[in-house]
Amino acid sequence: MHLNQAIIHMIKSGKELIGKFGTVHRCTEKSTGKVFAAKFITTLKPQDRKDVEREVEIMTILQHPRLLQLYDAFDDGKKTMCLILEIIEGGELFERVIDEDFVLTEKAVTIFMRQICEGVEYMHSKNILHLDMKPENVLCISRTGNKIKLIDFGLARKYDPKKKLKVLFGTPEFVAPEVVCFENIGYTTDMWSVGVICYVLLSGLSPFMGDSDMETMANVTRSEWDFEDESFDDISEEAKDFISKLLVKDKSKRLNSSQALQHKWLRRDVKKQETTIDKKKLKKFVIRRRWQKAVNALIALIRMGATI
Repeated sequence: MHLNQAIIHMIKSGKELIGKFGTVHRCTEKSTGKVFAAKFITTLKPQDRKDVEREVEIMTILQHPRLLQLYDAFDDGKKTMCLILEIIEGGELFERVIDEDFVLTEKAVTIFMRQICEGVEYMHSKNILHLDMKPENVLCISRTGNKIKLIDFGLARKYDPKKKLKVLFGTPEFVAPEVVCFENIGYTTDMWSVGVICYVLLSGLSPFMGDSDMETMANVTRSEWDFEDESFDDISEEAKDFISKLLVKDKSKRLNSSQALQHKWLRRDVKKQETTIDKKKLKKFVIRRRWQKAVNALIALIRMGATI
């Protein structure tokens, strides 16, 4: 169905002030009354269109409650494509947990990390790598519950374990050493990023962050980190062991997603720490990421203007 025909079947309402590569509207399907998010993407270059088509193909495969769902996709045949997506209104996980009314405990972190690993496990079962796991890509379904979804499959790739695959993209703080070194990647490349997310969520500290992207990537390459900060004083040994088995430089020695879900720390039958985690450092981390996101958006707009 072409884009102009799609609009006949959808009612657009208020524009959302979100969306990295286009405008996002709340929309209602006329025939069912169901509400969705309509993401309109401008594809100025042939490669832009190919990238969106690849994302649509991958999202069509990924049917799982822990992953953002694609309902439909439309194309005007020119420079605009529209993705009809499941609407998620709970906001980013890290933004949620730093709210004054949210009590962050180690037990709460295990609930979130288990869901993240479930989403990654399903992706890997379909031979798809996410390759951009970071806090901004973990959203809460609602503002009150504790269920999450993984989003943003723009960098995701189909993966054949029998073939070599190398990439040179991702977010420096969360990207695995093999990506930085342009070596072969695999399923556990995503699990390194999961380990970094867990480290930050428990401590508010970013284990590899440097003063620049180059320094950060150099830190990732060295893969040197520790639990020496006081933020980890009250964190359980099981949690530290979980992280330690993910932040391993040799990707073949990291836990895969299924092994991570079987780790003692994530098992539902194990009693978890109820001690409240101090969120001061996590709040600083989130504020810094907000600033970085704003700067990146500005740079993208400038580049787009230059292209136009």
